[in-house]
Amino acid sequence: MGETVTIIGAGIVGICCALSLQERGVQVRLIDRGEPGQETSFGNAGVISPWSIIPQAMPGIWKSIPKMLLSPDGPLSVKPSFWPKMIPWGLRFLGQSGEASARAISDAMEILCQPSVMLYRRHLEGTGHENLVVDSWYVHAFRNADNANLRDLGFVIRKEKGADLELIGPAQIAEVEPALSPDFKAAVLIKGQARARDPGQIARVLADKARAQGADVIRATITALHPTDDGGWRLETSNGEINTEKLVLAAGVWSAELLRPLGVKMPLAAERGYHVAFSDPGVTLNNSVMDVDAKIVASSMVDGIRVAGSSEFAAVDAPADPRKKRLLARQARAMLPDLNSDAMTTWMGRRPSFPDSLPALGPIAGQRGLFAAFGHSHYGLMMAPKTGELIADLAAGVAPNADLTPFAPLRF
Repeated sequence: MGETVTIIGAGIVGICCALSLQERGVQVRLIDRGEPGQETSFGNAGVISPWSIIPQAMPGIWKSIPKMLLSPDGPLSVKPSFWPKMIPWGLRFLGQSGEASARAISDAMEILCQPSVMLYRRHLEGTGHENLVVDSWYVHAFRNADNANLRDLGFVIRKEKGADLELIGPAQIAEVEPALSPDFKAAVLIKGQARARDPGQIARVLADKARAQGADVIRATITALHPTDDGGWRLETSNGEINTEKLVLAAGVWSAELLRPLGVKMPLAAERGYHVAFSDPGVTLNNSVMDVDAKIVASSMVDGIRVAGSSEFAAVDAPADPRKKRLLARQARAMLPDLNSDAMTTWMGRRPSFPDSLPALGPIAGQRGLFAAFGHSHYGLMMAPKTGELIADLAAGVAPNADLTPFAPLRF
C-alpha cells in the first residue's frame, strides 16, 4: 500500500497497531506527546493472560460497592468533583452486571486476550529481548479458604473456555510462592499464561522495532483533528500540521477529548491505578499473585517487585492521592511479610475505562478513515496485540477474522 496510516498514541496498543500494519505492508506514523510506552502502559502489574476474560461488572457486585467506597483501605474511590460523571457511568456499569451480560462480554474479551502470549512472543522474536515475557501462573490468593470457590462464576466461565485451574491449600501455597504470608489459606492457580518482566521495556523494544522497520515516530501533542475534503485527516499538533489518509486513535483516556469537537461523545472514564515498586525486595515471586481481599497484584520484575492496584475515578489531570502510596505499601508488607520496603518508588496511571470493560475498536461511524483503538480498561497489556491485528486488517481493507460488533465505538 502506498498510503500512510497515522496512529495517535504510542502506548502498547498503538505500538502493536504499528507492528501489525507493517506486517501488512503499510507505512505507519506514530505520534505521542511522550516517549513510547511510558504513560499508562508503563505501570501495570505485568499480567499477560489468555484467561483475563472476566469483566469488572459481575453479578452481585452492587452489594460490595458501598463497602469498597466507604472503607479508607478499599480498592475503589471517587474524587468528589467526579461524582456528576460517575453516577451515569456507574449506572451503565451496573446495567452490565447480569450473568447473561457478563458471559457475552467475556466472549468478546476472549477474542482479544486469548492469543496475547503468542502474539507478544512473535513481536519480540529477533529483538534480543525475548526474555521480557516469561511463562507464569496467575495465583489468586485468599485469606478465607471458604471464599476460594471454583463454582464462582468467573472461574466457571474460565473453566468452560478451557482454562486449567487448580484449587490449593496452605501447604501448596508455601511450595508455589514461599514469600507469601501464611495468612493466605487457599489459592486458585490459573495456569497457561505469562507475565511481563518489564512492561515499559517491552514497549520501548517494540517501538524500536517499529522504528527500525520504517515507522516514523513523532513526539508532539495533538490539539485537534479535522476531516479534509478528500477523505483524509489534518492534525493540528504542537509541531505544526500533519496530513494523513487514515487515522487510528489509540490515545487511551485522552481519546474522548479529541473526538468531542467532532460531535462524538463516549462514556470513557479515567480509572486511575497506582503501583509501588521495591528495588531491593529481599524476596521473589515465581508468578503473578493477586491478593483477592485487597484487590492488588504483585509480580517480580527486572528491577524488583511491583505491587499494583486501586481504582480511583477522577479527572484525568487531578493530582495523585498520596494516601494510595501508603496504603499499597502497607498492603504489600501484609502480603509479603519478609519484604524489604526501604527502597520504594510509586507511580500513578490512567486506565481508559468504558462501563462494559470492552474497548472501542473499529471505524467510527460518520468519520471516514478514522479508527478507534482505545478504552481497554484493566486489560490493555493483554488486549494490545490482538487489537493491533484487528485494526491493521481494517485499515488495510482486509475483513477481520472476528465479529467486532461488541466493540462498536458508538455502542453506547
